[in-house]
Parts: sequence; structure tokens; C-alpha cells
Amino acid sequence: MKKNIILGLAKIFSYMWFLIPTKLRRLIFTSFFILESRKNNTSISIKNLFLIKDKLDWIINERALKYGDGIHPKHSLTKYHQFFIDRIKNGENVLDVGCGNGSVAISIAKKLPNSFITGIDINKKSIKFAKDKQININLKNLNFINGNIDQFPEITSDVVILSNVLEHIENRILFLKNIQKISGAKTFLIRVPYFKRNWEVAFRRELNMYYFSDNDHKIEHTVKELKNELSKVNLVMKETKTVWGEIWTKCEYDL
Repeated sequence: MKKNIILGLAKIFSYMWFLIPTKLRRLIFTSFFILESRKNNTSISIKNLFLIKDKLDWIINERALKYGDGIHPKHSLTKYHQFFIDRIKNGENVLDVGCGNGSVAISIAKKLPNSFITGIDINKKSIKFAKDKQININLKNLNFINGNIDQFPEITSDVVILSNVLEHIENRILFLKNIQKISGAKTFLIRVPYFKRNWEVAFRRELNMYYFSDNDHKIEHTVKELKNELSKVNLVMKETKTVWGEIWTKCEYDL
């Protein structure tokens, strides 16, 4: 009963809110932000503004997913699938660890019909989304698995993809060693958030704020940090670039 009342009030408020002209709505919001920034303690006001910005970024990403029917527009706008496709030979077996909704794996399967791609993710909803999309486009060289990669004794592959995965892992060295053992892959294609993506990241750290782009991130690398970590598992960064606020690298397993 209480929930229905709250939802009803929210619906009424939403209706009334959109009766206000767009420019006036923006002015109202901007005025609140300016008021928030005028606190005597500049450090506190900046921190509060950053926290508001975090909420706004979350809303923008949520709306972006809605706009793309479950696929974030960054996939097409940044054309980042192509980074992986261009570095995989047609016929190589690919293991996409932490494949999410399967977008990258599906793109590879379409472009490289002689390759077989295995996508694995611990999120059941993501895997269901991926499998439903696979059925709709009828790709035979693709398989999606729901589970933890560490639970599988062997998934033989030539190439491993880790796209925005490493930053979520606490013990990355052990994680990489396990994947090497499970897959036997000699090539790793890795994408992680770049610490030096903009000045605000370093400023947040100076303010003793949480400065990662996601609450689940354990690290956001510099190129040097990533290189040092990968060297501990004998992965050599053969090709590296920083673009769209991320580090992209092709690594080879150095025996």
C-alpha cells in the first residue's frame, strides 16, 4: 500500500515537472549546483559536486543503455570491437572472459566465421541476453557460458580477451595465471580504464575521494602499472595504445 502511494506521488510529480519548460528546468538544476558550490569550505563543496556528477554519470549511462536497447552506444561510437577483430586470425579459437552481454564475442563471430568464440561471464542476466541475441542471428561458431572461469579445468584457446575485466579483480596475478593454465593461450588482448584519462581523476585522489570510474574497481592502471603486472605472469605488451580513456594492449606469452 505504502509503495503504491509513493509510486503514485512520483508519477504525479513527474507529470508536473515536465509541465515546466525545458530551459527553466535546466536553470533550476544549475542554480542548485551553483548554490552547492558556494560553501565556505571549497574542498567540501568540490567533493559534493563530484558526488553529484557521479550520480548524473550513472543516470546518463542508464539512459544510454535504454537508448541502445541494452547495448551501450559506446560500442558503435568508439568502434572498440574492431581492436579485437583486427588482432585475431580467422580460424583461431577465442576465449572472451567476462564477456558481459556478448557484444564483442558476437562481433568477432560475425567477422571471423572460421574461428570459434567462447564467452563466459558470472552474470546470469548478461549471458541470457547474449544467448537470446545469438539465437536471433543464428551464429554457430559461438558459445556462451554462465560461470566463473576458475571453475573450468580447460577451455583451450589461441586468444584470450579481457575487456574491462582486470580492474574488477583483486588478485590479478593469480587470475591471469589461472586463465593461462585453463586456456593455454599465447595471445591476450586486454582493455582497462586508464588512470590518466583526465585531470579530475588525479584531483579526486588529491581530495582523498574515491577516484575510480566504477565502485567495483580495485585499480585503474597507468601504462607502467599494467606493464609491471603483466610481466609477473610473463605477458609482454607487444602493442599498446591509449584512446577513449582506456589502455588497449596486445600481449604475447613469453615462455
